Amino acid sequence: MGIENDFELTKLYDTKYVLNVFNPLPIAFTKGSGVWLTGTDGRKYMDMIGGIAVNSLGHGNKELTKAISDQASKLIHCCNYYLIPQKSELAFRLCSNSFADKVFFCNSGAEANEAAIKIARSYFYYQGHPEKNEIITANMSFHGRTMATIAATGQEKFRTPFEPSVPGFKYVDFNDFEALETSVDDKTCAVMLELIQGESGVHPADKVYVKKVRDLCYRRGILLIIDEVQTGVGRTGRLFCYENYEIKPDIMTLAKGLAGGVPIGAMLCTNEVATGMKPGDHGSTFGGNPLACAAANCVLDQITSADKGILANVNAVSSYLFEKLNELSVKTGKIKQVRGMGLLIGIEFDDSIQAAGMKQLLMQDGFLVSSIGASTIRIAPPLIITQREAAMFITELGKILKGKRK
Repeated sequence: MGIENDFELTKLYDTKYVLNVFNPLPIAFTKGSGVWLTGTDGRKYMDMIGGIAVNSLGHGNKELTKAISDQASKLIHCCNYYLIPQKSELAFRLCSNSFADKVFFCNSGAEANEAAIKIARSYFYYQGHPEKNEIITANMSFHGRTMATIAATGQEKFRTPFEPSVPGFKYVDFNDFEALETSVDDKTCAVMLELIQGESGVHPADKVYVKKVRDLCYRRGILLIIDEVQTGVGRTGRLFCYENYEIKPDIMTLAKGLAGGVPIGAMLCTNEVATGMKPGDHGSTFGGNPLACAAANCVLDQITSADKGILANVNAVSSYLFEKLNELSVKTGKIKQVRGMGLLIGIEFDDSIQAAGMKQLLMQDGFLVSSIGASTIRIAPPLIITQREAAMFITELGKILKGKRK
């Protein structure tokens, strides 16, 4: 039984049997190539959201498809009771290309952030300071949907239906160093930050602020956790976003684009922080499995390849998008602000345009984006998008803003 080409049956089964937590748009896809997805109706759509920053190499990447297929034909899963060569290689490569010395693998960004929260607390526990268990996060942050990660998330709307919340978190305004510094006390074990707050409308951290936070953590002997679930693996034009800020965290989390669409998460840390986990303290049945790690190794092969020039492409297309979006802002007067870094961009409109409505119009015209709040759309296309393809999106957005849509 297969229903991938039967849209009406797909819609019926989804409505009747799938828990409605996503409220999906009335569209389904059968295949993809590069930045393009093909719907069940045969129509092509430009994927300007990239599976929410997941499809880093686009759709149908031949090398990634081969790596997954080859690994699946040999061994899909092997539990962590044994050594897994693909996991060992991926750990080596991530550490070799970052600040980190150790990696824990899991299946999602939320799980990676759970691991970060746990190791930040257990690090001080094993040092004889169990009272140091509070973590400071930022208002309007987003760290996941598990009980601990929604408690870490600085948006009350995510926590309220599931109260009581997991204790041990404080929230301060993003980019407000004085508020953060004042909140640090003898119970603080870590500060946890996104360098770009994606789910609140794509708001980058100020570079001076980040450096001050890094120095504060050093001075107060607390850990700095950087959540790069959305910004990592080339999304901002560097392999990791923290490189743009000229700092090094103590702990970093990755997921989304790391395996190009195969579920994976990773928590990276220094050797010092790694003393906070002992055998049996944490684990994951599927984390670090051969299939996901083979995919991630292939993604890293391509993103770090100078010959492929993917990071250079991110920076070039990003510059083009920011230039043209700001030109549209001047020409139409309907874009209030363009924010972000690399290929993670938020476009905020004035009061005359609703973000959800803009998302619908763009979808009708063959372009997929996400909407955040009342006035902002987010784009996070595959890192292999060309300037020509980016120009197609700019042209279509311009037609809508100028009222010239057919």
